[in-house]
This record gives sequence, C-alpha cells and structure tokens, in this order.
Amino acid sequence: MAKFDYFVVFAEMRTGSNFLETNLNAFDGISCHGEAFNPAFIGYPNRDEILGVSQAARDEDPRQLLREIRKTPELSGFRYFHDHDPRIFDKVVDDPKCAKIVLTRNPVDSYVSWKIAKATGQWKLTDAKARKDGKATFDADEFAEHLNALQSFQVTLLNRLQSTGQTAFYVAYEDLQSLSVMNGLAMWLGVDSQLEALDKSLKVQNPAALSDKVSNFTQMTEALSGLDRFNLTRTPNFEPRRGAAVPTYFASQTHPILYLPIRGWPEDPALRWLQAIDGADGIKPASKLSQNDMRDWMRAHPGHRSFTVLRHPLARAHSVFCHRILNTGKGGYGGIRSTLSKRYKLDLPDDPADQAYDKAAHRTAFVAFLRFLKANLNGQTGIRVDPDWASQAKTLEGFAEFALPGRLMRADTLAYELAELSATVGLATPPALQNDAQDAPHPLVDIYDAEVEALCRAAYSRDYLMFGFLDWAPA
Repeated sequence: MAKFDYFVVFAEMRTGSNFLETNLNAFDGISCHGEAFNPAFIGYPNRDEILGVSQAARDEDPRQLLREIRKTPELSGFRYFHDHDPRIFDKVVDDPKCAKIVLTRNPVDSYVSWKIAKATGQWKLTDAKARKDGKATFDADEFAEHLNALQSFQVTLLNRLQSTGQTAFYVAYEDLQSLSVMNGLAMWLGVDSQLEALDKSLKVQNPAALSDKVSNFTQMTEALSGLDRFNLTRTPNFEPRRGAAVPTYFASQTHPILYLPIRGWPEDPALRWLQAIDGADGIKPASKLSQNDMRDWMRAHPGHRSFTVLRHPLARAHSVFCHRILNTGKGGYGGIRSTLSKRYKLDLPDDPADQAYDKAAHRTAFVAFLRFLKANLNGQTGIRVDPDWASQAKTLEGFAEFALPGRLMRADTLAYELAELSATVGLATPPALQNDAQDAPHPLVDIYDAEVEALCRAAYSRDYLMFGFLDWAPA
C-alpha cells in the first residue's frame, strides 16, 4: 500500500524550488506540477491548465484540481507558497495521505535573490552565458515584512503538523546539491527509483558573496545587526562534493609514507620523489588500492606519515590550462576543449607550438579559461568540475571522508618539508627533489598581471582565503 497519495512542497520564492522540482521530476514515478495554486497562473506562467483543469475552473473550486492530482497513476504533487490559494492549505495540511516536503533557505539570501531577479527580470538560468548581472538594494522595512510573512507561515505550518501528529521531510537550500538527500527524499515518498546524478539544467544565478550582491551592504548589516544567524559574511560554495578517491593515493612499499595527490600538477615532483625512494629498491609505490587495501597498508606500517601538497591556485590553473586544454595530444581533454571553443569563446590554436600563438594570444585564451573556471566551480556550466581544477579546499574535504593527510605541504617550500618528513620516518638519505617542469608553450611569468591574479582570486576565492595564498610570484 502506498505511503502517500500525493505530495506538496512548501517553499517560497527564490528558495531553490525550481531546482528541487526538476530533480523530483527526474525520478520515475514522481510528477510535480509547479505552482498549481498560484493565484496569478496555474502551474507555470503561460500555462492554461493542469491535468485538464483550467485556471478558471480551479479558481472556482480548487478541490477539482486537487482531486485530479490525487488520481494520477504516479505520485503527483505541487509547490505551495505562503501567498497561494489559502482554500487549499487546510485540505492538504490536515491530510496524512499528503506528503509534506518543507524547503527552507536563509531569508536574507532569498530576499536578495528576489530583489536581483526583479531588477534583471531573470528568474531561471540554464546557461551562464545568458546570465544578467544585477545588484539588490536592501530595504529594511520591506525585508522586515518579507521575514515576518515567512516566519509566520512556517510557525503555522509547524503547529498544524504537530497538532495532527504528522511530520515533514525538511530540505535546506544547501541540501539541494546532495544526490543522497534527493534519493533519500524519493525513498521517504515511497518511490523505488533512484537517481545516478542530479539534473544540472538549472544553474546557480548569483553565486557571489552577499557583500558583492547588495549595493548598500553596509546599510544592510547595520539594519540586521545582532542577527548573526543569517551568516552574512560567508562566501557561498556550489562546487560539488568530492569523494576520497583512495585509488589515486600512493603508498611507499619501503617506508611508512603515504602521498595523497591534489590533481592539477601534470608532472608531480612529490610523486617523482616518492617513486625515487622505492625505485632505489627496484619497486614502485603501491597505488590503485581499495579502501580495505589501504587500511591493511596502514596497519602494516604503524607510525606512518601522510602528506599532500598545496600549490598556488594560479600556477595550478595555468598548468591545467596548458596540459589539459591547450594540449591536443595525449592527456588533453579534447571534448572539453571543443566545447570551450564553441560555447565559451576560448580562441585555442590547432597547434599550440604554432608561432602565431604568441604570448598575447596565450594570455587572452587563459583569461577566458579563468572566467570559465569561476562559472564552472559555481555550478553555472554544463561541463563537469574536473579533479584537475577542482578547488584544493574541496579536494581536502574529500580526503576527510577516508583520512586527512597528516601534513599540508606547500609547493614553494616542498624540498625543505620533504626533508623534514624524511627525518621523521628514518630516511637518512632522501632523494633530491627534481624541479617542476615549465609550462608550455608560454610560462605563466610571461602573461602574469593584476587582472590575471584577480580573475584567479574570483574563481578560487575559498582556496585563497582558507590557505592564505598571497599574489603569485615566480619562484
């Protein structure tokens, strides 16, 4: 017997309800019919009817549409905001056969997003190229009214659920990027299907920090002083979570040393250093190990030391650009290269060694790549966030799912830090660290300027903040 006959998503404008609906509709057996009881339209703007019920018929008696929604063979539902038809609220909130999904978001975020959408006229985004820039102007009285309406409705909803012995499935705006949460929601609804990936057709419209989105940010913070629960100063992060990727780790077979690489270093000197240690005995470090195999290695090497290497975001981005995007041979990302050329206007040469591809052309292409990286890491493109250019902070979060590295080394002090590590494990004569290979066809120093640095900071703001990176400087 089905757990529920239908469902309702209690949400508000600019809380991510479109994204939630899109992913609900991706499940076999679930159908969400938009804002079915919005007084201004039925379901979606420019729609005339839902399930054969016209807007006029719905307005005359909303129960007609509710009956049709309940009758569908799949589990159907709709989104309901606090200002939708109040006649339907009592019908659904008291019905235990109606599944309640409650979507919430920081009210300041939703208010600012609403103001920007009103200013730009852009309420959805499917491609970062079409994004319209705009800023919100904070109005204290307007926000107070907005907040009061949201909180009053949430309190009413909570009390009604409590008084009828019901519970809801709560989803925060930040949870919308979690595949496991979406699949858990489907299980709770009683639907057997599961998603292998989230639908990414809708893009985050305003991924910047609040201070960059509000024209009178100082005035806003003064008006909201004392309300620190809004967490105003954070920088939102829409980069997908990364797993531990244990098979990419390298474990020495002669010494208790474990290396957790952060990708994006085409010719990794730390890996070559570790290979030289084991190579002295004619063997190679162990890799492609499962989590169980790695735990066995750890047990067999008590007192083991693990490390990873942080690299300046700009040096890393430039290496990735040269090795993965410019490169048309082995190791290059041909498919992504083609998409970047066609959709993101990167003017890339057929042959990077062509003399016509000079420093000026290289700088122009790299600047376009940095702009792409910002949109990509903020979830605004259809291209995957590749581990080679994923933020280092996000990669470290992925490490934590298995084990965090014991030492965070820096590329610019790597020789010194590896010597220290060698001493802790009794390695008397560690191999010399080989110099990092220079990027080709043009080194970063030839195109570096303040604009390039600023674009990298915009793309990797969290890495700069979390790890204290200064402006790049040649070694």
